[in-house]
Amino acid sequence: MSNKEEEHQVEDSFAPEVEGLSGEHREYLIARHGTYELDPVPAMSDLDPLNWSSSKKFINLALVAFHAMMATFTASAIQSAFVNIAEDLNVSIQRTSYLTSLVIAILGGAPLFWRPVAHVYGRRPVFLISLICSLICNVGCGLCHSYGTMGLCRALTAFFISPAASIGSGVVSEMFFKKQRARCMGAWTTMVTLGVPIAPFLFGFAVVRVGYRWIYWTLAITNGVQFILYFFLGSETRYIDHTVGQEAPRSYFGRLLHFRRIDPTPLRAYDFIQPLVLGRFACIAIPAAAYAMIFLWGSVMITIEIPQLYPEQFGFNSQQIGYQFAAVIIGTVLGEQVGGLLSDKWMWAGRKRNGGHKDPEPEYRLWLSYIGHALTIAGVVVFLVQTERIGENYNVTPIVGAAIAAAGNQIVTTVLITYAVDCYRSEAAGVGVFIIFVRQIWGFIGPFWFPQLIDEVGLKDSAAVAAGMMIAVSVIPTILLQWKGNSWRRD
Repeated sequence: MSNKEEEHQVEDSFAPEVEGLSGEHREYLIARHGTYELDPVPAMSDLDPLNWSSSKKFINLALVAFHAMMATFTASAIQSAFVNIAEDLNVSIQRTSYLTSLVIAILGGAPLFWRPVAHVYGRRPVFLISLICSLICNVGCGLCHSYGTMGLCRALTAFFISPAASIGSGVVSEMFFKKQRARCMGAWTTMVTLGVPIAPFLFGFAVVRVGYRWIYWTLAITNGVQFILYFFLGSETRYIDHTVGQEAPRSYFGRLLHFRRIDPTPLRAYDFIQPLVLGRFACIAIPAAAYAMIFLWGSVMITIEIPQLYPEQFGFNSQQIGYQFAAVIIGTVLGEQVGGLLSDKWMWAGRKRNGGHKDPEPEYRLWLSYIGHALTIAGVVVFLVQTERIGENYNVTPIVGAAIAAAGNQIVTTVLITYAVDCYRSEAAGVGVFIIFVRQIWGFIGPFWFPQLIDEVGLKDSAAVAAGMMIAVSVIPTILLQWKGNSWRRD
């Protein structure tokens, strides 16, 4: 199948295509998996990642998921140190927050470059380049003593650390069968989401004790450890059946150093914008917009406003700011139990309702997203209203709202991304790039107008604005998608 055909293929059904399998192919699959009724059906080759052992798959998933987490972790790493950086570089706290906004924007755009490169040359070399260059750029950040140079180094770090946070959806689809997809996609999306609160939670302690520049030294050391682990344990998941160049050396060290062009198709300028064209499909565009709005309010707004509001309102230092993010971490982990594990069980229950022979339509998964929408809206309202109501007398109620919003955000994240990949599995990596692009652009814009909104209308009225935007852009379009998605995918 050519790249062009693959780019425009719409997979309306994922019923296993086992009718045309040869007897030898069936015997191979039974020996590897205990059955040949698999979705998708792997090639008759040990090189196909679908045929890897469970341990090899999950080692690769862990490496890629942690790499994905490091993208958002790097973006939010300085959030607990806004006051310290502002004083050191002699800029305002809001201007300091733009060092985070800049990274958010680049994390959305850079994957447009990395996706076609990884498509042609493979995931493993791209991830290795990503890590070693991120290490160098983080060292540069640690040595910067002006706002402009720190912004430049942060931008370069974002460009290089970004690949796994977007094409990870493609890696998951390359290794795991449909029945495992939501759970494994959830592991990836959870790590992407957890990077946001874990970084300020951990670095709040470091800023108070050893200074904020140790944020950058820690990031550089982590990138170095990742590079070593991925070099020795990571495997290539990009596989094309019936093409030359797939043979790998037999020796272990030979395989580690074996880099080759996987797809002989020439790179075209169109390949670098192709994921954006996926926006013409309603079953990708609507989940992307719905998720972006939930992420904007349920994640970006809360994690950006805590380090801006709480030092002034409650006199918190960096460590105390970091404490607040523990609730977001807890909420995210709890939310993933619905978005990932329960989502797979939900779809399996739908298959049983169909007599055990036919998977339910992808829209069946969307029922779980309403739990996430409701929790995010409720959590954001509680956070904003309670932050204003308690005045200078701190209590934990706003942070409880942050935890509720984080749980809802994670449910929506996993359910909507998995839904879009289910609809267009052949474009799994492109779907991930498009959704992350839309999410990051919204996330980039938000910090520029959140403070002005709060100053103009107050926290309570901002809660009404947030709820209205999430209902209009997320809830109502999801209802339409569940109603009409089946027919839209066939048009």
